[in-house]
Amino acid sequence: MTFKIFLAISLLLTSGVASAQDFRPAPEAPSGTTEKALVVAKRHMVVAAEPVAAAAGREILRKGGSAVDAAIATEMVLGLVEPQSSGLGGGALITYWDAKTRAVTTFDGRETAPAAAKPDRFLKDGKPMPFREAVLSGLSVGVPGVLRALYAAHEKFGRLPWKTLFDPAIKLAEDGFPVSPRLAVLLRDDDPANFAPAARAYFYRDGTKPPAQGSLLKNPDYAATLRTIAEKGPDALYSGAIADAIVEAVQNAKSVRGDMTAADLSGYVAKEREPVCVGYRGRQVCGMGAPSSGGLTVGAVLKLIEPFHQVQGPAAAMTAPALNIIAEAEKLAYADRNRYIADPDFIAVPSGLLNDHYLAERRKLIVPGKAIEKAEPGFPPGLAKKTFGVDATYEVPGTTQVSIIDDDGNAFAMTATIESAFGSHLWAKGFLLNNELTDFSFKPVDDDGLAVANAVAGGKRPRSSMAPTIVLGADAMPEIVTGSPGGSQIILYVVKTLVGMIDWRLDAQRAASLTNFGSQGGPFMIEYSLPIMWSAFELTTYGQAVSGATMTSGVNTIARHNGLLEGGADPRREGVALGD
Repeated sequence: MTFKIFLAISLLLTSGVASAQDFRPAPEAPSGTTEKALVVAKRHMVVAAEPVAAAAGREILRKGGSAVDAAIATEMVLGLVEPQSSGLGGGALITYWDAKTRAVTTFDGRETAPAAAKPDRFLKDGKPMPFREAVLSGLSVGVPGVLRALYAAHEKFGRLPWKTLFDPAIKLAEDGFPVSPRLAVLLRDDDPANFAPAARAYFYRDGTKPPAQGSLLKNPDYAATLRTIAEKGPDALYSGAIADAIVEAVQNAKSVRGDMTAADLSGYVAKEREPVCVGYRGRQVCGMGAPSSGGLTVGAVLKLIEPFHQVQGPAAAMTAPALNIIAEAEKLAYADRNRYIADPDFIAVPSGLLNDHYLAERRKLIVPGKAIEKAEPGFPPGLAKKTFGVDATYEVPGTTQVSIIDDDGNAFAMTATIESAFGSHLWAKGFLLNNELTDFSFKPVDDDGLAVANAVAGGKRPRSSMAPTIVLGADAMPEIVTGSPGGSQIILYVVKTLVGMIDWRLDAQRAASLTNFGSQGGPFMIEYSLPIMWSAFELTTYGQAVSGATMTSGVNTIARHNGLLEGGADPRREGVALGD
């Protein structure tokens, strides 16, 4: 490559190309990369976003615990050592494969809006309020669901006693844990004034000095909260002193007071839902249905690209023809996602979004070597006569991913979140509260007066992009367990991982490390990376608007291969794969 071409491509990826999509920096920012090697095990494996948390999960597996048991221990530690991403104050979506019944089920622990929430919740003088102002307010906090979801899964698939699963996190909270490099960077780059006073006092020495990497941080309040939940069960979070503290934090937020009540908390229910499964290359790819858009959108992309030979085989990896077809499919899938998917208890999500005939018609819009300037939503079977308006939702890339396979072969994929980095920055009893309600569209109707599917309503769950995914192989056994944080870009990361592993025959680690790319309907976004510059440049000749981007994924994957378990953790975060 000549220096002039190299310079032109460098400028392309650093400056980006103007597009119709507003591109904002990730609130949960990058903190460097660490090269990682594939991990192989025989019996069981945990892949999680922080080494101490993964170790807690593996210890439970070593004691004979199930995948669900290990997940509870892992998530309770993540809430302590990775508080920027998930915890008791947030939600979770779980995809689970049971080795006994050989069936997939999903658990919906998505947060809900308080009963008092109205469609104009995030409007000021008829206009959407500034996004950051909404995040750092009591208005953004949804009723947490992660604990109810984990308890529901434990009731069906747990093996060890509930109360024993909190011991690792309690010990770490009392004895202290070393502040990780990523946590240190994110606290350094945040503003202490954003945090509620109790959170500021915990995270910042003298209220201003962030902790140094490796320094010891103790959280006795979190330990006390976990002890109560361990002894009394999840009801302890949804009523009593802990619930009162959550309500007080929300209602007394210093910026804008929220309206969550004790009744909102006590009435929360985690829901077991039918999984969304699609056939792809002789496999079944299973994930979450609505209110998550993850399973439906990932499934649509895979079905759209399946017939194209340009995507298939190792030689196609990261080539311009393959990237273009994947991006075109993503544009079409996101157009439908943005218009039609929301909480199914409030909105009639079209039943035909994955219909073969419908997707065959949509596929005709994909032309190899060319780019769609703007993808419009289609008219899937099952669409109500009155269609929905143009969505104005903006999701931020926070969240964490836990992937587990236990001794019996049970497979567990969970994506958990408090939304933005450090959520709403509000604090109750040793943990942060989410800002999940900013996942609703701030505008309840579009410019043409049509109602937006993902508008705010009391008791409603905001649309999610979380995509905890289990791929069943030709033997109907788990072949891949994966998922990622990343806001609305989660879908791009999961598609990349699945195509990388299934089509391009990469192992779990190489797929996690692979350059991130994709389109949400605007420019073709590609992670800053010199090795793929030529493909990015070639895409511009197809008419793609290409934008270099910081895409901080956190893909954590387990693959079953030749009778062994292979684990890969995203180099962009601190995750590890641990197994025996």
